[in-house]
Amino acid sequence: MRIAASLLCLALAGLVHAAPVSLIPLPAQLQQAKGSFKVDSSTSIVVPANDPAAHASAQYLADLVARTRGLHLGVKEGTTGQAIVFQRNPKLARAECYTLDVSPTGIRIEARDDAGLFHGAVTLYQLLTPNARQGEEQVPALHISDWPRFAWRGVMLDSARHFQTADEVKLLLDQMAQHKLNVLHWHLTDDQGWRIEIKRHPELTSIGAWRTPPDAGLDGEPQRYGGFYTQEQIRDVVAYAAARHITVMPEIDMPGHAQAAVAAYPELGVTGKRPPVSADWGVNPYLYNVDDASFQFIDDVLDEVMALFPSHYIHVGGDEAIKDQWKASPAIQAKIRALHLKDEDALQGWFIGRVGSYLSAHGRRLIGWDEILDGGVPADATVMSWRGTDGAIKAARLGHDVVMSPAPDLYLDSLQSLLPDETAGRDPARSLEDVYRFNPVPSLLTATQAAHVLGAQANAWTEHMPSMRHVEHAAFPRLDALSEVVWSPAATHDWKGFLARLPAQFQRYAAQQVDYADSAFAPVIQIDADVALKSDKALVTLSNQAGYGAIHYTTDGSSPDSHAPLYSKPFALAWPATIRASVYADDGSMLAGMRTRVIDREHLLSRAGVELANCAGSDFRLRVQPMPDATSMAPVYAINVFDACQQYPAAPLDGIASIHVEVARLERNYALAHDARLVVSRPHATPHGELVAHLDRCDGPIVATALLPDPAIGARHFGLDAVFSPQQGKHTLCLLFTAPTDGPLYAFDRVSLVPSGSDNSKR
Repeated sequence: MRIAASLLCLALAGLVHAAPVSLIPLPAQLQQAKGSFKVDSSTSIVVPANDPAAHASAQYLADLVARTRGLHLGVKEGTTGQAIVFQRNPKLARAECYTLDVSPTGIRIEARDDAGLFHGAVTLYQLLTPNARQGEEQVPALHISDWPRFAWRGVMLDSARHFQTADEVKLLLDQMAQHKLNVLHWHLTDDQGWRIEIKRHPELTSIGAWRTPPDAGLDGEPQRYGGFYTQEQIRDVVAYAAARHITVMPEIDMPGHAQAAVAAYPELGVTGKRPPVSADWGVNPYLYNVDDASFQFIDDVLDEVMALFPSHYIHVGGDEAIKDQWKASPAIQAKIRALHLKDEDALQGWFIGRVGSYLSAHGRRLIGWDEILDGGVPADATVMSWRGTDGAIKAARLGHDVVMSPAPDLYLDSLQSLLPDETAGRDPARSLEDVYRFNPVPSLLTATQAAHVLGAQANAWTEHMPSMRHVEHAAFPRLDALSEVVWSPAATHDWKGFLARLPAQFQRYAAQQVDYADSAFAPVIQIDADVALKSDKALVTLSNQAGYGAIHYTTDGSSPDSHAPLYSKPFALAWPATIRASVYADDGSMLAGMRTRVIDREHLLSRAGVELANCAGSDFRLRVQPMPDATSMAPVYAINVFDACQQYPAAPLDGIASIHVEVARLERNYALAHDARLVVSRPHATPHGELVAHLDRCDGPIVATALLPDPAIGARHFGLDAVFSPQQGKHTLCLLFTAPTDGPLYAFDRVSLVPSGSDNSKR
């Protein structure tokens, strides 16, 4: 049946893309008809009598359309007048399936189950909001028959590293519902905070929910960071999600990522000592003990968690549990011998197996990250693959159900672009197109093994997303792409068609004040600095990541609208000059806001720190904020926590007398575990280290040196100037900090080459 439906959808693909509708995700089947139906304030939504679920879906539609379109539709029982009709159809066999028919006489949504009716309401909402206009809408006649490709269509929200209010979680749930996503994986405990109230163990929240940030109280860092959800708040969020046909699945991390719990109750840990709640991102060493008291605590927690969350699955983490504390503990080693286990990995397998048995005894099912495979795993456990796709392949071959959630492909904390104004996140970037082209079913699986793939989810890890604004920027519109990957038949996936449907979606975001990212469409203004410096003109090239939309630009200082000159090919421009560019859709709506580039000697001879490149040897790269809990979107700085070295490629050094570097001093709040051995330490001639510039190679001749100030008394942002040894031609500059690796990190804000005769060259 699925193959037949896919073939039919492929046959209808031309009709789908030609239809004047902007639906995301694309329905399984869509066929355009003649005519239309006008929906205005006189139109009613009619639901069956004594059907509260149908009434709820109809009311959701009415409320959403009223809020975003200013169109007020009444909901009533029976059949009267020009109407939108919700109706049950037991002949629709698929779960979550619905049909939607628009004719000149009315609109009808039919479904067998409650979720299908709700999904039909969401699709009709999109049909009623094809643009930013208010009031009535002429809906084109069509027939839709729709159902999901995968049962698991998820988003993971990390509330442990940075905390969101319950109302902010509801904002994410609203958008998930409008994208037909149906699982919120709620990450509630980690080293940096315990976010769920457990009444039998109150210190989990009175102590474990709060951390002391680095340099607390200085430069905008709070004195105390944290928060938690009361059980009443959690019940409210779970009910709010259920009303939108979303399951909320909790994650309670074990045996690792346990530092916040051990901070609250030291006896849960291996050493018995009380650590602080961690202010460091990364992999911390604290694990749960494996004695009876620790398991009684875990059972207590799970009892209250299961009472709050009706989800079939309970996520137990299982990732990044480095075993150093277990290896060093005589009691743990005795336990391994008593259980006749091979090693610490096998002990983790036994640990997870015990928890899995407890969950099974209570009618629940264990799910964990793919490390749970390393030491053996219960036969009925489901595996969430994050270390690429290998874990999913291994698990499916062993007969386990799997959820695809690989890094970096579906990690929303990955940058969306390398634009200078992109906000904090991990490199490498994962673009909108990268997410859209993700295939949840690895090609190495047989058909039988592929049947174990339940679906996919994107993960919003929040180390570098301190606010909900950051989360929205990271999630949207990449969740639009994911929604189509997990809902729509693979045969209908079409990147260009998807792009054509996004302008309407952006206008829906604007109406709901969702702070989406325009990174895929943002204009990139490229200049060949070397050519410009040798003449009085610059060759300007405009483009964007998606290769979609009309780029309009100005050179007279004005803001470009859709009537400004349209870019078609590279052009020469006399400098100094300022170029401004924006990107518009065919309907005249803005796809990407204005970007500006100044062309003058100062800018041609400088690079922003985020435009520099890592030195050879390590590809780890982050964009981070000035302080770990800063909630502003900018500035951000590019760092490599393993090697404080960056390169300025093809630097034009003719006539350069000095170098001026704007530097940011950052917190070194990174727990690297065994990877700490990879951190490069360089000798320093002065107590606090130096900025050193090497020519061509990082072991090449030194051409400039500047001393770093005392971090105890110096500003967090400061300038350094150094006289430059005279050079000719273009060279790579290797710029590195020799600061002690037990102190702060330093990042480049901007690097400027200063010609002879300028003010800076005299410093």
